Amino acid sequence: MIGKPLVVDLDGTLIHSDMLHESALRVFRDSPFETLRIPFLLLKGKACLKQHLASRAEFTPKTLPYNEELLEWLKQQREEGRYLVLCTASDKSIADRIAEHLGIFDEVIASDGVSNIAGEHKAAALVQRFQQHGYDYAGNSSTDLPVWSQAHKAIVVNGSNDLVKKAQDIATIERVFPKREIGFSAWRRMLRIHQWLKNLLLLVPLFAAHDVSNGEAWLSLLLAFIAFSLCASSVYIANDLLDLDSDRLHPRKRNRPFASGLIPAWIGVLLAPLLLIISLAIAGLVGKHFLFWLLFYFALTCAYSWLLKRLMLVDCLTLAMLYTLRIVSGAAAVGHDLSFWLLAFSVFLFLSLAFVKRYAELELQLLSGKEKIHGRGYHTADAPLIQTMGIVAGYSSVLVLALYLNSDAVLKLYAAPELIWGAVPVMLFWVSWMWMQAHRGKMHDDPLVFAVKDRASLSAGIIFAAILVAGTVGVSW
Repeated sequence: MIGKPLVVDLDGTLIHSDMLHESALRVFRDSPFETLRIPFLLLKGKACLKQHLASRAEFTPKTLPYNEELLEWLKQQREEGRYLVLCTASDKSIADRIAEHLGIFDEVIASDGVSNIAGEHKAAALVQRFQQHGYDYAGNSSTDLPVWSQAHKAIVVNGSNDLVKKAQDIATIERVFPKREIGFSAWRRMLRIHQWLKNLLLLVPLFAAHDVSNGEAWLSLLLAFIAFSLCASSVYIANDLLDLDSDRLHPRKRNRPFASGLIPAWIGVLLAPLLLIISLAIAGLVGKHFLFWLLFYFALTCAYSWLLKRLMLVDCLTLAMLYTLRIVSGAAAVGHDLSFWLLAFSVFLFLSLAFVKRYAELELQLLSGKEKIHGRGYHTADAPLIQTMGIVAGYSSVLVLALYLNSDAVLKLYAAPELIWGAVPVMLFWVSWMWMQAHRGKMHDDPLVFAVKDRASLSAGIIFAAILVAGTVGVSW
C-alpha cells in the first residue's frame, strides 16, 4: 500500500448531491403519505431516518452526478496501490451499492441505523479504525473539520475559500478540487425563464377580441403574466426534483441544475412553495376568476408530474390542456368570453405540438439504442404512430381555423375578412415544417422553444400576424 489510506466522503464530495435529500424526494414522489412519518423517525435519530428512507427509495448508482474530476483522481490513486475507503453519513445500504458500482473502494464505513457517521462521530470512527493522523480525508463541508483535525492530510472538494482556510489551520492540505460556481445561467435554467414565453398565450383573448387599446386590461394581464410565470417556475422546480432519475437518463436533461447537482435539492424544496405563494398572492390582485383558473392549472400540472405524464396519450392530452388553460386564464383576467373556435383551434394545435415533443423524445431514445422512454408509457416503436396522430391533430387545427374564417364572427371583427384566408396556408406550412424538423431529428425538447429560435417559424409568425392586422384594418393588396 502506497501512502496513508485515503478516506472519501460521499454527499457533496464524491457526488454533487445528497442521498438523504434524494431519498426523501423519491419517497415523497412514490408514497407521499409516507413522508408524514419523517418527524417521528427523526426523534429516533438521524441514522434511523436515513435507514428508513433508504429502504423505501430505489435509485440507480450509475446515473448519480459524480464529481468526475475527483473520481478520475481516485482511480489514479487506486492504480498506484492506495487503499481507498468510502466513509459517509448516508445509510450503508446506499454506500455499498455505490461502492460496488464504482469498484474502486476497498472498504465502506457508513451510518447503520444506529450511529450517524458525520462530524465528530465520523472522526472518532476513523481514528478507531486507522488511529490518529493515520488517514487522509476528502470532504466538502464544515462538518468535515473535526475529521480533518484528526487526519494526516486534507483534500478539500467543492469547498468555499473560507472552508479551505479553516482546513489549512488544522491540517495539511494535499489537494483542493474547486467548487462549481452557480452562475446566473444555472438560476435561469432552474426557473426555466425561457418557458415564460408560453405565458404570452394569456394575451390571445385580448387580441382575439380586438381590445388591445384597453389599458386596464393590459395591467391585469401584466400581473397575470407574472403570477403565471412564478407558478410555472414553481411547478418546473417541483417536477425536476421529482424527476431526477428520468432526467439523468436523458442526453440533455441530465445537465439540468438539479439533475447534475449544480444546485442543491434543498434549495428547490424551499423555493418552489415560496414562488407558489407569491404567485397566488398576485393572482388574487387580478381577480377571483383568474385565481380559480391558476389554481386549476397548478392542480393539473401537479397531477401531470405525479401521475399523468406516465400514462400513454393522456400525457399529451394533458399538455394540450395546460397550453389551452393559459388562454382560458387570459380571458378570465380581462373578463372576456371565449369562442368555441378559439378553444377548438388551441386544443388541436397544442395536441399536435405535444405529440411533436413526445415524437422527438422517442427518436432520441431510438438513436441511443433504447426501447422505451424512462418513466413514460411509450416504446420507440410507437414513434410512427405518434407522428401520424400529431400530424392529423395539427391539420385539424388548420381545418378549425378555415371553418372559423367562414363564420359570421369574422365578418363582424374584420374589415377585410377575405384577407384572413391567407392565414390558412401559413398555418399549413408551419405545422408541416415543425413535423418535418421533428422527422429529421432537429426538434428541441420543447417545440415552442424551438419555434422562437427557428427562422422559418419566426417568419411564419410574422406573416401570420401581418395578415391578421391587414384583415383588421382593411388593407387592400
